[in-house]
Amino acid sequence: MSFRTAEPSLKDVLDSIAKGETQLPDFQRGWVWDDNHIKSLIASLSLSYPIGAVMFLEAGGVPFKPRLFEGVSLQPAPKPKTLVLDGQQRLTSMYLALRSGQAVKTRTEKGADIKRVYFLDMAKCLDPAEDREEAVVSVPETLQVTSDFGRKVDLDVSTAALQFGHKLFPLALMFDSEGFMQWKMGYAGHYGNDAGSMMFLMRFEQDIWLRFQQFKVPAIELTQDTPREAVCQVFEKVNTGGVTLTVFELMTATFAASDFNLREDWEARQHRLTVKHDVLEAVDGTSFLTTVTLLASYRRHLKNKTPVSCKRADVLRLDLEDFKQLQAGTEAGYKRAAELLAEEKIFDTRSLPYATQLIPLAAICTQLGDRITQHGIKQKLLRWYWSGVFGELYGGANETRFGLDLPDVVQWVEGGGEPRTIRDANFAPTRLLSLQTRLAAAYKGLAALLMKHGGRDFVSGTPIDLNSYFNNAIDIHHIFPRAWCEHQKLPKEIWNSVVNKAPLAAGTNRFISGDAPSHYLSRIEKSKGVDAQVLNGFLASHVIPVEELRADQFDAFIRKRANELLVLIEAATGKAISGRNSEETLKAFGGEL
Repeated sequence: MSFRTAEPSLKDVLDSIAKGETQLPDFQRGWVWDDNHIKSLIASLSLSYPIGAVMFLEAGGVPFKPRLFEGVSLQPAPKPKTLVLDGQQRLTSMYLALRSGQAVKTRTEKGADIKRVYFLDMAKCLDPAEDREEAVVSVPETLQVTSDFGRKVDLDVSTAALQFGHKLFPLALMFDSEGFMQWKMGYAGHYGNDAGSMMFLMRFEQDIWLRFQQFKVPAIELTQDTPREAVCQVFEKVNTGGVTLTVFELMTATFAASDFNLREDWEARQHRLTVKHDVLEAVDGTSFLTTVTLLASYRRHLKNKTPVSCKRADVLRLDLEDFKQLQAGTEAGYKRAAELLAEEKIFDTRSLPYATQLIPLAAICTQLGDRITQHGIKQKLLRWYWSGVFGELYGGANETRFGLDLPDVVQWVEGGGEPRTIRDANFAPTRLLSLQTRLAAAYKGLAALLMKHGGRDFVSGTPIDLNSYFNNAIDIHHIFPRAWCEHQKLPKEIWNSVVNKAPLAAGTNRFISGDAPSHYLSRIEKSKGVDAQVLNGFLASHVIPVEELRADQFDAFIRKRANELLVLIEAATGKAISGRNSEETLKAFGGEL
C-alpha cells in the first residue's frame, strides 16, 4: 500500500464531484448533517479555518461499487477516478450548499426534514465584532422566512433585487463565475454604481469571496494497489465520527461491483434460516460470510495444504464465485446445527451459550452433511461442542480457533486424534459458584444439560421440551428461594449460583414463592395433588438431592448437587473433572464434592 498527499482547491474538488469523477464507495452511509452543521462549516470556510483532511482512494484497484454524491444526477453515471473514504459529510455539505444549485435537503436539530438555501450576510462577514456563524443565513426553498404560521414575512430574498437590498450573497453562486459576475453587475446597478456600495462589494470580494476560491482541501490519496482489508481498516481508523464499518457492508460493496446484491441475498436467507429456528437469529451477515470463508479455506487446504483461516482479512478476500458455490450448503449447515442444538435443549438466542461457536459448528455440519445424524459422529461433534462451552473457549477473538476446529473435528471423525478444543477444555469445581447469571456461557450450558437430562417441572411434571419451553415461559429459578436464603443470612455467592437453580415454568416459580423447600414441596403435594414419590422423581430429574432439599439442609444440598452437576459436565465433554477434594474446593463449599 502507498499513498500521496495533496492540497487540491475546494473548487476543483467540488467540480470533480459534480462531474462524477469523485464518487463514494457504496458501503458509505448516507449524508446526515443538519442545518446547524452546514452553517458552521460555511462559517469556517469563510474564515479560512481548517476543516480537516479528507481521504481518497484511487479508483480501479479494489472493485467497489461506486455511487454518486447526494445531489449529483448523471445518466449514465461515469466511472469514477477517485472514491472518498473519509470526509463524505463535509464534502457533501459543501457541494450541496455551494455548488449544486439546488435547495439542500437537510434537517433541524430535532430531526425534522427541511430544505434550505444558504446566503452570506455581507455586512456581518465584514464586521470583526460579529460572530461569523451569525453571518450564515439559512432560508427555506421559497426564499422567504415567515412567522405566525406563514402569515407574516420576516425576510424575503426571492429576487435578486431583494438580495441586493438586504446585502445577502447567495452561496450557490460562489463557484459559478458567470453567475457571480452577473450578480455583481446587478448589485452595482441596484446601488447606481455608488462609490461606497462599490467599495463595500470590493471588500467582500477580496476578504470573503476570494477565501473560498483559494481554499485548499488537505487530502490523502491511497493508490490503486491498496488491498481491500487495508481500505477497511483505514476507513474505520479515520471514520471516528461515524458508525463502525462491518465486514458485511464492505463485502456488499465489493460484490455489488459484480452485480450481486449481497444485502438482498442475506435478507432473504436470514428469513429462511430463522423462520423455523429461533436460535439462528444470533447469526448475522458477517457470521455467515465468515463460515463461507472458513469452508472455502478448508477446501483449499485439502487441495494445496494451505493453512485454514477465516480471519477478517480472509473474509475480505472472499471470492464471489466461492460464495456462490458454498452459500447453499452453508445455509443447510446452519439449519443442521440448529436442529442439533434443539436436541440439546438450546432453542433460542437467550439459551445459546456462544453465538460465535455457531460459525465452526455450521461449517462442520456443512462439511459432514447428513453424516452428523450417525450416532457415533454426532456424539463426537457434541463432545467438541460442550467442551467449547464448559471450557469457555469462545468468549474472545475466535477466528484462530475456528481455523483449527473444522479440520480437527473432521479428522477426528475420520479416525484422527481429539480436537484441540477438547484438549484445551478445563472446568474447575469452584467455577460453579461464580456462575451467577445467564451472561456466562457455562451457566446457559448447565441449564440446557438439565433440560436434556429430562428435567420435569415441579408442579406439572411436564418435560421441558421445545413446546413447553416457549409456551410456559421456562427460565432458570432458585430451588432454595431467594427470600428464604436472605432470611437465613446465607452467602449470596452460594445461593445465587447455578448450583441452586433449575429451569422451571414461570407459574411454578410463583407458586414456590419465598418459602422453605419443605413448605413449598408440601404445598405442591396438597394443592396440586402430586404424590410425594412422584414429586421426588420430578426433583431427581434436575439432579436435586431430594433428602437434603426436603430437610432444608442447604449446605449439604449445595455440595451434593454441585457434584451431580459436575457429573453432567463430565458426561457432556467426555472429560473427567479433577479438584473435588482440593483445598480451594474445600474452602469454597465447606467440604469435598
